[in-house]
Amino acid sequence: MAFTRATGKHRRPSRIQRRTARAAGVAALATTGVIGTVAAPAAMAAEPAAEQTGLTPVVTMGDTVAHQIDAQAAAQKQAAEEAAAKKKAEEAARERAAEIAEKAKKAAKKAAEEAREAKERAAREAERKRLNSYVPPISGSYVSTGYKASSGLWSSGSHTGVDFHAATGTSVHAVGAGTVVEAGWGGSYGNQIVIKMNDGTYTQYGHLSSIGVSVGQQVTPGQQIGLSGATGNVTGPHLHFEARTSPEYGSDIDPVAYLRSHGVNV
Repeated sequence: MAFTRATGKHRRPSRIQRRTARAAGVAALATTGVIGTVAAPAAMAAEPAAEQTGLTPVVTMGDTVAHQIDAQAAAQKQAAEEAAAKKKAEEAARERAAEIAEKAKKAAKKAAEEAREAKERAAREAERKRLNSYVPPISGSYVSTGYKASSGLWSSGSHTGVDFHAATGTSVHAVGAGTVVEAGWGGSYGNQIVIKMNDGTYTQYGHLSSIGVSVGQQVTPGQQIGLSGATGNVTGPHLHFEARTSPEYGSDIDPVAYLRSHGVNV
């Protein structure tokens, strides 16, 4: 009896086609992770032999894909950990840099404050020394008539001060810091200035052509207080300088010794 071969949509798939389709299905299951979690060992044992189904290559391929996925996941995890560690290290470095910068800023500020304070202390010390210093009443001059020199020119019979050589109009300086207690006409002294010094003594400047300070004014060492001249009882222009224990006439002390005791080379 002759058999007619099936054709069209009722034709049974060939063995190769069935094997290919099954392999594709199993591969899909392996990729999604179904194989190995759903199929039980007993079910797997009941499957036809590998020669009949071609299952072995498919399962082997599934294991390889799983390993690749695991490796990729591990690599991604390691990369994420490394990125996190790098980010943490960068943040720590930024924090450290900010901390160092802040410390440096504070140190610089402290150093600037210390430098400023040291500069102010030095300035105060220099000013203190300047105010405590003494200078000659006439710069670059010399004593032309000494202390206690005898002459009929003086009512006391002797010179109560010293005369510094100076032409009319020469600048006259306060020898030290003090307060002006007299400024005006002084009889035989002509135009005169008397200063109470900070150490309690008094200095007098006589025969001035001009007075540049007033009573009660504070003066400093080297400050110009007037101009030399020839007013009062004189034979020519010069500066008459006295050092006294009081502002009154007759309390005079040796002016040269007084100036030298304060460091002035006369």
